[in-house]
Amino acid sequence: MTRIKGLGFDFGREFLLGKDSGYVQKAQNGLYFFMSSYHKFLTGVQMDSQTWMMLSEKYLAPTYARYPIVLVKGRGTRLWDMDGREYLDFVSGLAVCNLGHCHPKVVKAIQDQAEKLIHVSNFYYIEPQIRLASLLCQYSFADNVFFSNSGAEANEGGIKLARKHAKEKMRGDRYEIITMERSFHGRTLATLTATAQEKFHEGFSPLMPGFKYVPFNDPEAVKNAIDSKTCAVLVEPIQGEGGVNCPAEGYLRALREICDETEILLIFDEVQVGMGRTGKLFAYEHEGVEPDMLTLAKSLAGGVPIGALLIKKEIAESFKPGDHASTFGGNPLATAAGVAALTAILEEGMLENCKKVGDYFFYKLKEMKGRFPFIHEVRGRGLIIGMELKVDGSSIVKEMMGRGILINCTMGNVLRFLPPLIVTKEEVDQMVRGLEEVFQGIAC
Repeated sequence: MTRIKGLGFDFGREFLLGKDSGYVQKAQNGLYFFMSSYHKFLTGVQMDSQTWMMLSEKYLAPTYARYPIVLVKGRGTRLWDMDGREYLDFVSGLAVCNLGHCHPKVVKAIQDQAEKLIHVSNFYYIEPQIRLASLLCQYSFADNVFFSNSGAEANEGGIKLARKHAKEKMRGDRYEIITMERSFHGRTLATLTATAQEKFHEGFSPLMPGFKYVPFNDPEAVKNAIDSKTCAVLVEPIQGEGGVNCPAEGYLRALREICDETEILLIFDEVQVGMGRTGKLFAYEHEGVEPDMLTLAKSLAGGVPIGALLIKKEIAESFKPGDHASTFGGNPLATAAGVAALTAILEEGMLENCKKVGDYFFYKLKEMKGRFPFIHEVRGRGLIIGMELKVDGSSIVKEMMGRGILINCTMGNVLRFLPPLIVTKEEVDQMVRGLEEVFQGIAC
């Protein structure tokens, strides 16, 4: 008998040779592997979705509660699973695929760059990195950019720079950052602590010191929380993971005035709402309020992992060579994709479509509220829209998936809609029809 590492059981040489295709053994994790399928895995032969899901349970860390489909192809607003079923996508990889899946310009940029240069160290100048940084500065408040690989890393960079700047420019020992209840800023230890939701903190104490929480949409609470240790305020212009919570008009402007009066920094986390998601390239533009720093990630490179910290020059100067770094941050492949993605958003009318179709979508959902009493509220801007329910939303997500439509639920009862910026009114109508069918079942 031969023992294969990681399988947790023994089997004969005859199976390895493919002679016993009906051989079945129980794996240590309690799943039954049909060994003929595992033989296909070893030899590269195509397997069905059920086998891939079993292998996922076996080998991947259990950090995600996955839905039982294996997605293998995407184009525009559509996805297809391994069994050939088509889905209308109103999740967009959680606001990553703003351009839709496999946008031709992004695909070509990746292909072209992969043939030339995939990675070099930041010891050297990188042409696509410089192009993307210059575009971001040209179309925003920023003078400088630091590139990383994710939103959490971008926020980490902002936290570090806020502290470093305070040490150099502010009086006293200032290191605390004020964040908002129901916020979400990432899953590293610092950004997890910055996230003012206790459910994300469970099991990870002691958390990092230096953060103070106040209610969202309450400028006075921020003002009252500032003391001699405060160096910055970190806020999402719209809270995505926290339930698509939108601020009252004037809230961001009030925060800017408070930060100016107290000489502390204002940092906007636009990881989810930036890059056109609200109908403007950056969400802060709706109120005409500029932050000192802003974080981006998700859709910045059209689906390729990337993060960015946008910074005003006088703040960026507190970083010196060696203060902060990222091996893969701003690599040629990701930034080439970023240039293509940003150019497409600006040149292909996506911002205009986001506003037009977003307004239509919002109206259609508000219209539903009058017919279904378990809808508490519809809120959002552009194509980030939340529908808060008086019932659990997780079963609705599953029902919609059964109808070939992908949506998301956050906070247990808020349906979150994040379609690509290229979505059409006809596709909104398709989604709304499916949702109405599901809701009618609940109403009965």
